[in-house]
Amino acid sequence: MEENYLQAEDLHHKVIPIHMDANFFFERAVRSLDRLQYDKAVKYFRKAVEYEPENPVNHCNMAGILSEMGDYEGSNAVLTNILEHVDATMTECYFYMANNYANMDDFEEAERVLIKYLEDDPAGQFLEEAEEMMELFQYELERPVKLSRIRSREGMVEHEEARALMEEGKFSQAAELLERIVEEHPDFLAARNNLALAYYYMGLFRKAKATIGDVLELEQGNIHGLCNLAIFYQHEGDTTSLNPLIELLEITVPFHQEHVFKLATTMGILGRHEAAYRHFRRLLKDEEVNGDPSLYHYTAVAAFNSGRYKEAQRYWHQAQKMDPTSDIPRFYLAQLDLMGEQGIELSYHYYLPFEEQLKRWEQDEGELYDEIKTNPLIRSSFFWALRYGDKGTKLQVIRALGWIADDEVKETLEAFLNEPDESAELKKEALRILQEMGLEGPAHAVLEVSAAASSMIAETQASYDYHYPGDSLQAVVDQAFLHMDEQADREQKNHLQNLWNQFLGKLHPDTPMIRHTEGWSAALEYLTAKQHGSSMTYQEVAQRYGVSASTVSRYAKRIDSVCSLEEEKDDVFRPFTENI
Repeated sequence: MEENYLQAEDLHHKVIPIHMDANFFFERAVRSLDRLQYDKAVKYFRKAVEYEPENPVNHCNMAGILSEMGDYEGSNAVLTNILEHVDATMTECYFYMANNYANMDDFEEAERVLIKYLEDDPAGQFLEEAEEMMELFQYELERPVKLSRIRSREGMVEHEEARALMEEGKFSQAAELLERIVEEHPDFLAARNNLALAYYYMGLFRKAKATIGDVLELEQGNIHGLCNLAIFYQHEGDTTSLNPLIELLEITVPFHQEHVFKLATTMGILGRHEAAYRHFRRLLKDEEVNGDPSLYHYTAVAAFNSGRYKEAQRYWHQAQKMDPTSDIPRFYLAQLDLMGEQGIELSYHYYLPFEEQLKRWEQDEGELYDEIKTNPLIRSSFFWALRYGDKGTKLQVIRALGWIADDEVKETLEAFLNEPDESAELKKEALRILQEMGLEGPAHAVLEVSAAASSMIAETQASYDYHYPGDSLQAVVDQAFLHMDEQADREQKNHLQNLWNQFLGKLHPDTPMIRHTEGWSAALEYLTAKQHGSSMTYQEVAQRYGVSASTVSRYAKRIDSVCSLEEEKDDVFRPFTENI
């Protein structure tokens, strides 16, 4: 029997050679990070440095991992080597060193390198974080921080004011202030980044993208700018530009926790849920941030979107323990099985789905007012949905903006009227809301046109003169007549009309802003029914009008308080009380 033997040269052709370079070891380092195997990650990063000793990114990655492992001295040794032998322009290394010294309780040395960072880096990428650290050093050292003139701190006070405005959801005011700061301090990158965010939340996409372009022109590797640019490319569908940028972000291992969070959320938005999950899990290892229930929610979303349903359930349970009063983890836990069957992709926000939240606000607009005061993301989500939602969502948003009814809403709706691609139906609703807000004078509305005729946009003027008691004010009565009980006779309808006229007459010229026609109509019918001896309750009338009982009660009491001011009561209205 003839035996077949492999010759050496045959065996050689069957072996697939492994090309070991810096990228080879970098990918294995990232894989080790994904498995939380930090010892292996350090070894692989060291090998990447050996293959590309001139690449400062590899050195920074190794310094970051050493810091996460608690080897702060080793991390600072790597950072010092970068500045002395690799790239002296990487001034952010001083900021990283300050963090390490602070973790070692060496606040004198931390102060020294932090000031060095601020003096050498006028762009101030970590300006906000550095300001917070200086406050800590002042407390720990029990003396003022030794600061010389630092260019990057110029405009800081105004910048903090702008940040506060953004936290309150006042994005247009913040944008005006940030525009002035950027004009006076063009190298203030933190202000530019926040200006881009303000534009983004306002739905001004082109201006946001142009601002990010300015940031990256000043600093090519700015993490916030790169992440935002990637999201903009995805929105435009520009895959040619997006794909290489995603490749760059996927091999980025941020040193600072804020950058880790930014990259994690960005990768999630881009649909790279495996990478998002890896970065969120890294953040959970940090004792300073792992007590935040929202972080567990983000990790749960990343786990869910990457098919890890059991892990998602575990993280949402943890979020619920940390925030037992919140409806958010409870909602997602209840919907977990259904969402898994539907194969939907969840959004990376610590908030209820937009459609679900709108349903709740429609039942009780008072809840909306409370939420707006505490969560500016609501306002930004409205503006964003008005720009990029479907027609039904936009209609809901326009009506919800009528509940807010402030100057920024007025500006937003006026800008909406000039969008050529929006439907006439939506613009009519925006006009109605503006009218109820009491806007005076002419406003221009660009009518809907087809793409082929986009160059022939016509403008029409709509006047907002109040015609007392017509327009939306009379619409309250008309709405009530449509919903009134079938047994209501002409006399009751006349009483209802007279009651409304009496209410408006006593308030004139300060007529109310009608943001919730159904609520006022229900209140009128309720009061009229009581006048005619009916046993109708708030709940009964609220169900027919599709509003909450608390809304009917609030408007009824408002009418009651105004119409009962006169000592002499007429036959149209008599005050009453009801136990509920």
